Amino acid sequence: MFDLGRSLLASVMRMPDAQAISDGDKTLTYAAWQDDILALVAGLDAAGLKRGDHFVTVLQNRYEAATLHMAAQIAGLAITPLNWRASKEELDYVLNDAEAKTVVFEDATREIVATDIPGINVDQDWEGLLSHTAAKAATRANVQDISVMLYTSGTTGRGKGVPRRQGAERAAALAHVAQNQYARGEVTLGVMPLYHTMGVRSLLASVLINGHFVCQRRYDPGEALALIALHRITNLYLVPTLYHDLLNCPDFAAADVSSVRKLGFAGQAMTDGLLQDLERAFAPELFVNHYGSSEIYTFTIEPKAAAKPGSAGKAGLNQEIRIIALDARGPDDLVTGSEEGQIIAALDSDESFEGYWKRPDADKKSLHDGWYYTGDIGYRDEEGDIFVTGRTDDMIISGGENILPVEIESVLSLHESVAEVAVVGLPDPRWGQVVTAFIVRRASTDGDVDQGDLDKWCLKSDLPPFKRPRAYVFIKSVPKSPVGKILRRMLVDGEYTTDT
Repeated sequence: MFDLGRSLLASVMRMPDAQAISDGDKTLTYAAWQDDILALVAGLDAAGLKRGDHFVTVLQNRYEAATLHMAAQIAGLAITPLNWRASKEELDYVLNDAEAKTVVFEDATREIVATDIPGINVDQDWEGLLSHTAAKAATRANVQDISVMLYTSGTTGRGKGVPRRQGAERAAALAHVAQNQYARGEVTLGVMPLYHTMGVRSLLASVLINGHFVCQRRYDPGEALALIALHRITNLYLVPTLYHDLLNCPDFAAADVSSVRKLGFAGQAMTDGLLQDLERAFAPELFVNHYGSSEIYTFTIEPKAAAKPGSAGKAGLNQEIRIIALDARGPDDLVTGSEEGQIIAALDSDESFEGYWKRPDADKKSLHDGWYYTGDIGYRDEEGDIFVTGRTDDMIISGGENILPVEIESVLSLHESVAEVAVVGLPDPRWGQVVTAFIVRRASTDGDVDQGDLDKWCLKSDLPPFKRPRAYVFIKSVPKSPVGKILRRMLVDGEYTTDT
């Protein structure tokens, strides 16, 4: 198997004059980008980095971040991209935990970099890095070298390093190409952060197919619409929150999005309402729900997401999925029929990691007998498609009943006056937890929707009555992580602004 450095060099030889990457006014062909990448390899050599070393980046989605990622693959370096909004404490932890030799930052992240570890500021030092005589156009790495080490965001405790080898990264990128039916020369909006598995996958898949990767440094829906029209973006791969913001942007109605033919999403479930809105707005040729993780990129794929709302589909090209009992004693304790259970994934997948970085406690919790325990709960329907109904951590236990938020959120999302919804269990002395829906009203409606209206809506739906919310809170916005995941813990802790 080619390593990722060799893969890049092969793409350059295949189509040297194809557009490779854009960032603002800068657009480079594959040949020109290779020149910069090889000069950067020499610059990293001069900075003292050697094959196998780890380095950390705290950069927005800019040309320099993508170029560093590819240079690391050729040089055999392990890159750890960190959220550019991270705190000083988070950066210090990662630098020490990853045993980083260098931290690469920009002016926007300068304030959090206060360390004895050598630093490189791409806004000041970039031209100096590229001034070195280019390294030889040959990879120094192999498929066993660590390509990237992402840190899981985790809702509690410190982040866990997820080291991934070049072979696993390439297998994941190839699967992404196949499962999203990307053609040669696809134009990708590079807005999912390069510190997130979705962002890394978008970049590597683009390189493999001589695609054009259009950087968007930080997400702004109006700017995203302008980039789609300017570069004739052909595919979008986003978390549901970013799609929601795109459709609700005041510029969307007048925007030219006709070039977009393929939609993909991952990171969290998409509500039925948003699925329907996207189908109407884009009429895509392909609409993929990708279910996976940083540890193992692909679990399952649903290629007709809008036609089968809620379905995560079937196991990906490189994967085997099992659903085992909630109280299973091992990976062979399978559920029967459509019974709900824990979702586990095979660790011998070509896309899989091999264990967390210096965290035997995390390995003991999640890795068992050759299987990765995802922490998700779900079931298979009569067609064999998997539906993810929630996280074990999100389970609401109310009056002895196990209730998961996703089903309730999908029902409420279909109400015309609901823009966003998140459901959690709040402590209650009688019920243990009470099902509570946090609602963001849709501005385009009369805005007078109240608890009574939404309770009637749930009673008219197929939602079992015992699952309907017993309380509603109207809020200004749903708290989310930098990549758009709902932060339910903040709702439980009262960290929100009410909308009266």
